[in-house]
Amino acid sequence: MDFSLSTEQKEIFDTAIKFAKNEMIPHALELDEKSQFPHEQFKKAWELGFINTCIPEEYGGVGFTALDSVTIGEALAYGCMGMNTAFMANDLALLPIAIGGSHEQKEKFLKPFTEEYRIAAFCLTEPGNGSDAAGLKTTLKESGDHYILNGEKMWITNAGEAHLFVVYCTVDPTLKHKGITAVIVEADRDGIVLGKKEDKMGHRASDTRGVRFENVKIPKENIIGNIGEGWKLAMKTLDHSRPLVASSAVGGAQRALDCAAKYSKERKQFGVEIAGHQAIQMMISNMAMKVEASRLLVQKAAWLLDQGLKNTEVASYAKAFAADACMEITTDAVQVYGGYGYSKEYPVEKLMRDAKLIQIYEGTSQIQRLVIAKEVLKKY
Repeated sequence: MDFSLSTEQKEIFDTAIKFAKNEMIPHALELDEKSQFPHEQFKKAWELGFINTCIPEEYGGVGFTALDSVTIGEALAYGCMGMNTAFMANDLALLPIAIGGSHEQKEKFLKPFTEEYRIAAFCLTEPGNGSDAAGLKTTLKESGDHYILNGEKMWITNAGEAHLFVVYCTVDPTLKHKGITAVIVEADRDGIVLGKKEDKMGHRASDTRGVRFENVKIPKENIIGNIGEGWKLAMKTLDHSRPLVASSAVGGAQRALDCAAKYSKERKQFGVEIAGHQAIQMMISNMAMKVEASRLLVQKAAWLLDQGLKNTEVASYAKAFAADACMEITTDAVQVYGGYGYSKEYPVEKLMRDAKLIQIYEGTSQIQRLVIAKEVLKKY
């Protein structure tokens, strides 16, 4: 067993963390306060090859492994979990094409993302269906040489900036998961109506809103795989994306730990640094343990993918554990700062707000536990 990153992966991480510290952290609070999309940072990250990590080399991608991707994800989230959500959404949207698309679809839809700065959005959640993804109501009806798409999606990251949507819909809602189909929808098609930008607690630099599809014409060649295969494709996509989302929790948690530990060496109470008090030491040690455990779970989930092995169970371990740990660690970081931690002048207040979303999106911590239970119990 070897728990070390390769020399190349260490160089990738060092470059990404340098970018996070120099290009993301200095602008994170301003973009958060203004709820402003990070176009400048997004484009610079794209130029460095840190965006669209799922695109294979033969279609213009850098050729990153899953382990490479989570290493980059952790580093960028260290800079800002909100900005990183916008960055990751590109991978989430393009993964179904990379995993289940035809050669022609990959050439047509993936390659342009390597040639110019473009943004993508993944459309699964609906106003009435979040965790119950199989109950979606967005419909796809055949009409001659094309299909007609109708329905509404909710909480779609990058929706207001996207050049391309990957939409999960159904040919028949009564079929549940057996009717689900994934389609590629170019953003300039008629009938796409964007909702208002959501005013969120955290991840405010990312653009989140509803999207309505009103009689949108979809060419048959835009169907990913076959009709009714969308559910299987979505599950494969989540096996890839959950470690990536979990890596964002690791980056945010590491930043909170670094901030809290550094502050504890600067702040004095009762005549000594607060780092000298056992109560603070217990908090710091628990934070450090959870960061390390989260990182190992994330890296194992990614490693399994790279070995061609099933990672569903470990990916859910990673997502649930890292997300819950990040929430706990950022909350404790605020506690270490005391009253100062409650002020926007200090970074931990934002970290705590950003942490909450990772327990909710890409499958809640509760849903992860249901996935884990199913995987564990079927062994018996």
